[in-house]
Amino acid sequence: MAHLIYKICPRALWQEAEAAGVFNGAPIDVADGYIHFSTAGQVAETAAKHFAQQDDLLLIAIDAASLGSALKYEVSRGGALFPHLYAPLELNKVEWVRPLPLGSDGLHVFPELPE
Repeated sequence: MAHLIYKICPRALWQEAEAAGVFNGAPIDVADGYIHFSTAGQVAETAAKHFAQQDDLLLIAIDAASLGSALKYEVSRGGALFPHLYAPLELNKVEWVRPLPLGSDGLHVFPELPE
């Protein structure tokens, strides 16, 4: 089983990546110089902190091992290690893409995520 990391992305931005054949990141990723990802244990908090009340989002799962040395785990929020990709994301590294809808409580509804 692949060790998956996750990216939350607005649908329109992901559609641009699909058309281009590569994902260069959201504006915050470009500004920071790397693509921000979360682990399964971090992604719900990431959604609440950075994507609160946003709909039309996608959850993208990537096989961390397929990213090689461009993927680094670095200290971020609360001292936790977050995965950061210092390269464009090639779309052939994507395991799956699923909608990330808002529930009636205003929180995002996640599928069951393997660690």
